[in-house]
Amino acid sequence: MASQRRIGSLARHFRPLFFSNHSINSSQVIPLPIPHFPALGNPNPRNWFVGPLGSLSTRCFSSRPPESSGEDEDEEDEDEDEAGGEEEEEEDDDDDGERCNGTVTKYRVSGKSEEEKVSEAAEIGYRVVGPLDPSEKPFKPWELAFAVVQIGSHQFKVSNGDSIFTERLKFCDVNDKLILDKVLMLGSTAETIIGRPVLPDAAVHAVVEEHALDAKVIIFKKKRRKNYRRTRGHRQELTKLRITDIQGIEKSGVAVAA
Repeated sequence: MASQRRIGSLARHFRPLFFSNHSINSSQVIPLPIPHFPALGNPNPRNWFVGPLGSLSTRCFSSRPPESSGEDEDEEDEDEDEAGGEEEEEEDDDDDGERCNGTVTKYRVSGKSEEEKVSEAAEIGYRVVGPLDPSEKPFKPWELAFAVVQIGSHQFKVSNGDSIFTERLKFCDVNDKLILDKVLMLGSTAETIIGRPVLPDAAVHAVVEEHALDAKVIIFKKKRRKNYRRTRGHRQELTKLRITDIQGIEKSGVAVAA
């Protein structure tokens, strides 16, 4: 009760300060009724303050935004998520790949056009023909011929039926047929052809068998007396190719059945 009387007296004293007519005497000020809050029980009077015109209100020490604003933000977020989902579905439909012989060839989503993909693959040294048809039989008996091909910055000596591991080849999937264009050398029992530096009429055909990871390599760095030690691991992405045919050279000799 004492706190309520103090609030009432403060309201009576400060009420004339907020009126434009300063001729009002303090005796003419009508005392404000003391509010009662039966629903709040016994509220803490420290949370009350007198408004500009002597009105009594309560303070709110909450950092949460109003419920209406939160609902509006949730609705806006849902609308943005729906719009983003529709855009992602359209992009996925565009980047699913090319359809060939009733099957779809799936590539990594890179955001590049087909011409850019073909030119980048040609710089590495291969060309994607398409997926392998289940009815095809690309593997032939072993022949007395070999070829030296360049893929990226590595060179491989291969024969018909060999398998090699190269760095991860982009824009191709498992069971895709490839043509390796950068042939540096061809050899057989009949002749040997050396390119300067590449043989234009030679080609090596291969099939992608697997995309895998190499064994982990540990990289450890240390600086003595500096409390500096760093340990990192790395697994190189690899692509396994199976050589199916070598073209551009006369092959002679007895073929061995696979």
